[in-house]
Amino acid sequence: MVQNQSLSVVIAGAGAIGLAIGWRLVQRGAQVTIVERGASGHGASWAAAGMLAAGVETEPGEDALFHLNRRAQRDWPDFARALHQASGIDSHLRLDGTLSIALTRDEVERLRAAKVLHDRFGVASDWLSGDGARELEPALSPRVAAALRVADDGQVDNRLLVQALRAAFLAAGGTLEEETEIHALLREGGRVVGLETARGSRRADRTVLATGAWSAALLPSLPIRPIKGQMLALGMDPARPLLRHVVWTQKAYLVPRDDGRLLVGATVEEAGFDDRMTAGGVMGLLESAWRALPTIEEAPIVEQWVGHRPGSRDDAPILGEVEPGLVVAAGHHRNGILLTPVTAELIAELVLTGRADPLLAGFSLARFSPKAA
Repeated sequence: MVQNQSLSVVIAGAGAIGLAIGWRLVQRGAQVTIVERGASGHGASWAAAGMLAAGVETEPGEDALFHLNRRAQRDWPDFARALHQASGIDSHLRLDGTLSIALTRDEVERLRAAKVLHDRFGVASDWLSGDGARELEPALSPRVAAALRVADDGQVDNRLLVQALRAAFLAAGGTLEEETEIHALLREGGRVVGLETARGSRRADRTVLATGAWSAALLPSLPIRPIKGQMLALGMDPARPLLRHVVWTQKAYLVPRDDGRLLVGATVEEAGFDDRMTAGGVMGLLESAWRALPTIEEAPIVEQWVGHRPGSRDDAPILGEVEPGLVVAAGHHRNGILLTPVTAELIAELVLTGRADPLLAGFSLARFSPKAA
């Protein structure tokens, strides 16, 4: 095993995942270069809503992902403090709970099913009447019939997060090559030994693939595809925000930011890398938001954008060594920001020591092989 202080690592991708892994590796003595095809932090990480929703997004049959998500949520306060100290940039972590609301009888029954699942997994959630929900958020529609408040969920400003990660990585001594096209993985003697880029070869002892929805272009065996999401932001008075909690409806979520933006998202579309906003997408988001929060009618639209989530076949990330010298950290789908701290910690440990934490066992690429079926 190469000693940490002389271990060289090249990372493909400078989103939240790649930057966080790089930062953790440099902190532990590795020599790290991150190569990014565009501007760092301006892919899916920039387009995200920054929700930390390990509770609200609990789904049946996702036991392994639930435990990984909950570990990440527990890690977030210490991670945010360390990142703030290292970068001087506050990523505005807020763990003040989220509300999942119901406006119809069918939606109430879906909330009841969610509450049963929360109780089974040990998620702290409180059942609220419509009046109880409006006590927390007075601007909610009178039609809100019930809600679940998930106490431990929250949000972080993902755009500040990637700025902080970039600053922390560079301050720790990492090297960042932006606007550099990555052509291929560099292989020699049955081992991945770096990257072929538009600026030449970048050789290293270990290579980490963290290019999100674009990962399969470099490693076609990865079952990762882009899942298009349209989002928009409305303007609020920061001193008198329309909402204080993240609010989930059946078809949209609303995320209030400290700077006065109210994010409304997001569509889920199998549309490849199409980056166009559509009338139907915007209309659907605004209608769902308006049904929950009628006061948005007068709010200005201040931004609209499209992001591409990296989705795997089972909506869970692919984490671990897939070839000698090559580690993958991709396919995080809707949980990339939430999983940033734990992914960085587990992948850094794997790269440095060769030892895989037991938490990684459920996220190997091997789970998609015919033998695993």
